[in-house]
Amino acid sequence: MKNTIAVMALSALFAFSACKKNEKTGTPTEKKDNNQTEKLIVDSVKVSDSTRITDSLKVTYTSKLLVFPSITDKKLLDSIYFQNEKIKDFSKAGLQTYLENEKNNYFNSVKNNNKDWISDITYAQDWYSSSHMNLISDINGYMHIQYVGSGYEGGAHDNYGFSERVFDLKNKKRLELKDITSMPKSKIEEILMKNINKINGGASDGDGEINNSEMLLVEKIPASDNFYFDEKKLYFHYSPYEIAAFAAGDIIIPVSWEELKGTLNAEFKERMKIK
Repeated sequence: MKNTIAVMALSALFAFSACKKNEKTGTPTEKKDNNQTEKLIVDSVKVSDSTRITDSLKVTYTSKLLVFPSITDKKLLDSIYFQNEKIKDFSKAGLQTYLENEKNNYFNSVKNNNKDWISDITYAQDWYSSSHMNLISDINGYMHIQYVGSGYEGGAHDNYGFSERVFDLKNKKRLELKDITSMPKSKIEEILMKNINKINGGASDGDGEINNSEMLLVEKIPASDNFYFDEKKLYFHYSPYEIAAFAAGDIIIPVSWEELKGTLNAEFKERMKIK
């Protein structure tokens, strides 16, 4: 049997979220950026269903997609729904239909792809696939969406993962690291290694809390595109197994604006009111 992650990335939940959720379904969210002339309207669609494949195997599918009626730029929408390339209709009805089809495809795939041995399962098991889009923040024209997914199809444990994306609504694009700072990635990676233990994941043993650095699987922590930020810091988010053992959980490493001083992009610095 195998472990699967049904994502997004939709790669979890949901207790692992790094920030407080700030989703206002069906209502405008306030903007702090005076250059934004339109308010962001946010809605959502969701599917949650289960089926019994055999007497011993139950399978559950849960998925949520955000809906943005006020966003009409197709290139931006394609980037927002990057994990769902089959989506062509970004309306609420279109996204709901898409999720229903994905649910049916998942149930059929579990049944058909495992039919040679699935009858050998003799004890009760609950398999599942779960994926969610969560609006974390919308500040100064920057929209942060967290894509989280988890799944279990047998094995020792389930898996989960995160993908963080920030979208520049003013310039209608996904924000890249180069839009924030000109610091070379090699220098950022040095800061990441220095800050690895600033937010521990909560792993512990008989002697107490275990530092993230004690469970690293890599010699160098990559400055990936899986980042987000608030008024004070930039954060890099790593899913289980990405840089550390599964026991470490997902790891978030902060980098302060002070540590990036002198390299911040002028437009970004102005919009975020960083001094």
